[in-house]
Amino acid sequence: MQKLFSMGLNRISLLIAIGSITIVPHGALGQSSVLRTPWGSPDLGGIWNHGTATPLERPDHHAGRERLDDKEIAELNAQQRASDGALARRAVWWERGLSDGRTSMITDPRNGKIPYTEHARALSRSRPAPHSDGPEGRNLWERCLTAGIPRLGGVYSQNIHLAQTPDYVMLLHEMIHEYRIIPLGETHNPPRGLKQWLGNSRGHWEGDTLVIETIDFDSRQLFRGLSLSSMRLVERFTRVDANTLRYDVSFTDPELWSQPWTASLTMPPSEGPMFEYACHEGNVGMTNILEFARLDEKDSGSEP
Repeated sequence: MQKLFSMGLNRISLLIAIGSITIVPHGALGQSSVLRTPWGSPDLGGIWNHGTATPLERPDHHAGRERLDDKEIAELNAQQRASDGALARRAVWWERGLSDGRTSMITDPRNGKIPYTEHARALSRSRPAPHSDGPEGRNLWERCLTAGIPRLGGVYSQNIHLAQTPDYVMLLHEMIHEYRIIPLGETHNPPRGLKQWLGNSRGHWEGDTLVIETIDFDSRQLFRGLSLSSMRLVERFTRVDANTLRYDVSFTDPELWSQPWTASLTMPPSEGPMFEYACHEGNVGMTNILEFARLDEKDSGSEP
């Protein structure tokens, strides 16, 4: 137990050390077109928000349209900012992202749709439905194990704290409070058979863009119901200006998708602070889910 406690303290110390090196107030950033760290890399540090009202895939009623018109954008964003209705009752923690005018986050292919293979569609149809016989029947997010990557939009806890050193980049995700400490410049050479919830990541710079490549996801990690065990994920972070971080992410898995596909969004800075997401395996929410499932069984007469 003492060893585990010590390991936990060491991890916390590393996070604090990384974060303390690179946090720069957005208002204090320089006037140059490319903001840089003291060691010359583009400065991506800060807390960024990936909330958006733009859907991942283009809705059928917008087929052939890449952008909304000004009136549609204004109406959609007015709804997102509305101070009445059901959303307002969740205003303390409900984050309402705004539309940037695009009809989909997907930029490639041009139709704004995920290019599923027939094999992927068959897998999706055959996947067992979630159940409440026990915690294992619920998804990993409900069990507070992982929310997975990438993070594209959402309804709350949409902040990412990004910090840098010359040799590492750290991404602390507000949702489920997961963090990734990613070495820069190394090639993928993980122990054979080692699969992780958030995969195995390595980063490098391509000009002024940070590129993070991730493989070796745990087979239980899903994206839209499909296992990511064979996926290669490539994320690109580019500091556009003091108030904009561009995020592009590409997905590759020939078994699931007929071609690599890419989604993109821009993230504004968040003032913070970023609070702990108090979620853990066996949390009260899971207890309630299972308890009410038993009550439903009793009421319906299907109790074992």
